[in-house]
Amino acid sequence: MSAPLAPELAVSRWFNTPVPLTLADLRGRVVMLHAFQMLCPGCVSHGTPQAQRAHMLFRHTDLTVIGLHTVFEHHAAMTPVSLEAFIHEYRLTFPIGVDAYEGDDPIPVTMRRFRMRGTPTAIVIGRDGAIRHEGFGQEEDLALGALIGTLLAEKP
Repeated sequence: MSAPLAPELAVSRWFNTPVPLTLADLRGRVVMLHAFQMLCPGCVSHGTPQAQRAHMLFRHTDLTVIGLHTVFEHHAAMTPVSLEAFIHEYRLTFPIGVDAYEGDDPIPVTMRRFRMRGTPTAIVIGRDGAIRHEGFGQEEDLALGALIGTLLAEKP
């Protein structure tokens, strides 16, 4: 049984990239999607620094790290202006998208599409566009790095 294909991202605004990113355009590359919230302690202490480390360590490979600011609580406090300051203060250099909303649903679109349980969430997508790993909460750097290395070693 093959892994399910990753649903497309729904992003209302991008930071740290001159053009919007889509998973369809990234097919053929390995993608690490880091879903976070600025006010999530686990994201600030572990998940977001881990995503930045992966971005820097694998910058000369076929890995693309994408941050997804997916706000499902404290909506009024987590505005794009606040996110821009957060990105600057934490010196984040990987592309970061703001998860979009539909209607009055407080859960953002991409979070629903991927059936995320919360933040931080790390999703690793293979070159074929299939979800190869979904992790919720704190994950060990070594385990995530080994998975990324294995996927990068697979033939494009």
